[in-house]
Amino acid sequence: MAGAAIFAMSATLSVQAQAAEATQAPAGTLSDGSAVTAVTLTADNGVSATILSFGATLEKFMAPDRDGKLADITLGYDKLADYEARPNYWGATIGRYANRIAGGQFTLDGKSYQLPQNDGENSLHGGGKGWDVQNWKVVSVKSGPVASAVFSLMSPDGDAGYPGAVNARVTYSLDEAGSLRIEFDATTNKPTVINMTNHAIFNMAGEGAPQGAMQNVLTVPASHYTPVNDKLIPTGELRPVAGTVFDFRKGKALEQGLRDGTDQQIVYGRGFDHNFALDKGLTKKPELAARLEDPASGRVLEVLTTEPGLQVYSGNFLDGTYIGKHHHVYRMGDGIALEPQKFPDSPNHSNFVSARVDPGKPYRHVMIYRVSVDR
Repeated sequence: MAGAAIFAMSATLSVQAQAAEATQAPAGTLSDGSAVTAVTLTADNGVSATILSFGATLEKFMAPDRDGKLADITLGYDKLADYEARPNYWGATIGRYANRIAGGQFTLDGKSYQLPQNDGENSLHGGGKGWDVQNWKVVSVKSGPVASAVFSLMSPDGDAGYPGAVNARVTYSLDEAGSLRIEFDATTNKPTVINMTNHAIFNMAGEGAPQGAMQNVLTVPASHYTPVNDKLIPTGELRPVAGTVFDFRKGKALEQGLRDGTDQQIVYGRGFDHNFALDKGLTKKPELAARLEDPASGRVLEVLTTEPGLQVYSGNFLDGTYIGKHHHVYRMGDGIALEPQKFPDSPNHSNFVSARVDPGKPYRHVMIYRVSVDR
């Protein structure tokens, strides 16, 4: 009996040692007086993710290098006040519609809808007052073999011009190995369009690294991408990446082709700011969309998703006026966003995977940020 008791105690301690932990703490208040909560999920291998209720934002993502040294691999701010005063989508949950909609207009069931135009003529990432700048409700925080935090938001009918009252939910889950799973769920009471993603901007060398992020090596399993016009709106074409600077199928440093002014697409985007049509398409389970590696540190990020597209954005509009974490001045090329999504402007392109969501047919997108070390 004594031996059995010792074995049971040992097994219990082993499970506890491997469990991922979830903690929450006050993160400050917004200008309207509402309180913001920070939830930190920590895995057994030291990987941790801190999420703010403001924007359901991935505020910090700590990952080890091949020597075990931890670094924050996401760009952002040190202070909540900066997230509110000068939002730039750092790590935020994007909705209702991630990416651009041409002219801020779309038609659904014969009715036209006008959205805020916050990107020249276009509507971008929800129109300027999207879900990235809303204070989400913390629904639950749990420790265990998988630590999790659930956030919810109610978006009323007509919010930013979109039809339908939408109940949205984001679940962040970190397992013992350090894989961060993000589940986006939403329901609506009338037909609408929804396209949710996370907008973390990564540098696998660590945010603020003096060399920037353009030496990170990117692999994207996509044989086609969606070229854009001078307003960064997809033309509707699916263009082969073969023979172009957009071919990341075998992996290459981001800096290769980034400044190739002979490619009009690079000129339009000021670098990479394009959607890749993933070869896997729309899938029921998350599959690989991108691999990002810093050869010097060995840090590796794999992005998996159920969605058919991936926006690759090389931080082209970071102009040195954003003062980020640890007082780092963020410049062009200091980070790379890898945003799984439906294609940009899909409500206006019948040949793109539809972003339509109907009552009784919930929206769901599952993505994973999986970190590891290449030794």
